[in-house]
Amino acid sequence: ALLRVSAQQHPQSGHAALDSTFFDRRRASSYFRQRAGRTIQTLKVTTLTDVESLAVLDVHITARWKHDTKTGPQVVRRNADDLQSVAADNGFQDWHTEYEIAAHDIDYLVHYRGSSANAAAKNALNRAKGYSQRWMAETSYSTTKRSLGDAVRALGWYRQFREIVLMFAITNIEPLCEPL
Repeated sequence: ALLRVSAQQHPQSGHAALDSTFFDRRRASSYFRQRAGRTIQTLKVTTLTDVESLAVLDVHITARWKHDTKTGPQVVRRNADDLQSVAADNGFQDWHTEYEIAAHDIDYLVHYRGSSANAAAKNALNRAKGYSQRWMAETSYSTTKRSLGDAVRALGWYRQFREIVLMFAITNIEPLCEPL
């Protein structure tokens, strides 16, 4: 709820970027991880970022690294009412994903693999529609990781997930605050 409220403070353009990154959980107590029998050392985080305001609209966190074609549609589905277009890298390219997102009347701008004439034409159309704004999601990641760190410190899973969501909520709120 905090992430949603912090994102609503920014003007929403309806155009979003979908991207994923990893957060390190090795700094959590190795003694605790060994005792609990947990060997997972990184968490995969998929975010939906507004390309105009750089506000993180939604976060999907998983310890078992599902493929981007599985997590991407889940994040888009939760926010389908507010979106006009979604830009994503080719890790999210899958015909199932394209049809599912198109069913919500959302333009899905994904960079197509290959150098065929068909792929080049689709990539040119996507660039004209705003695919080049996809890098904004990576900007929000680098801002969050530079200012708040790329590691989670909490021991429990739910606390680690909460810590990551809180990091993105703080990143959403910081631009709204006046400097002292």
